[in-house]
Amino acid sequence: MLKIRLFRTGKKNQPSFKVVVTNKTNAPAGGRYLEQVGFSNPLTKEKNLNTERIQYWISRGAKPSDTVHNMLVSGGVIKGKKIPIHTIVPVQEKAQETVPTEPKEKSTPEPKEEEKSA
Repeated sequence: MLKIRLFRTGKKNQPSFKVVVTNKTNAPAGGRYLEQVGFSNPLTKEKNLNTERIQYWISRGAKPSDTVHNMLVSGGVIKGKKIPIHTIVPVQEKAQETVPTEPKEKSTPEPKEEEKSA
């Protein structure tokens, strides 16, 4: 199965990403890819997408990752809604999960009358 996903390049603390078409089983970092179809630089907000090649690969059955899907929707390459990548858990649900349960009371056997007198 083919995937259209981001391939991180650049120095430490200076990321830039290639948008590549690759086999799903290849490693995301350092894996082989079939074709580079664009790039994105989050520091300068620069994006370049080859729309013809992306549409070609999508017609061949390539599925974009969630982040790339959102980039394609905002770039006008494909139509549809953006996919929410990060889900926010409401504060009330967090509070219910972190409430410690009361410890069970240990029942200690009372000593027999013989042991009391001794």
